Amino acid sequence: MHFSDEDIYEAVKHHLPAVNEYVESHGGAIKLLGVKDGVVYIELTGTCHGCAMSLMTTKMVVQKKLRELIHPELVVVNVDGTPENALPEDIYYKEEDHREEEEIEEESLWDKAKKVFS
Repeated sequence: MHFSDEDIYEAVKHHLPAVNEYVESHGGAIKLLGVKDGVVYIELTGTCHGCAMSLMTTKMVVQKKLRELIHPELVVVNVDGTPENALPEDIYYKEEDHREEEEIEEESLWDKAKKVFS
């Protein structure tokens, strides 16, 4: 691929809301962690975090859609705590994107359920 990590990061950031629709319909979300050597690193959150189908969701939904929208050779890795899917140390990301995410406290699934039944 002949794009910089910064270019890929910006393209993924731009297209992520469209890709996120499917994941959100299952109670999850996609967090863009960064890009290194053309590989996109994400984290599935919410109900998708740790789900047995997370690898399938990453490859068959997220990677497939981003390949259609950005480049057919794009690789997406879900950083899930396993050694083979670890986040590299020198990954490209925008500091301000990660600061905004830290400031927004996610409402847990438990809190959402309590509101429904209250």
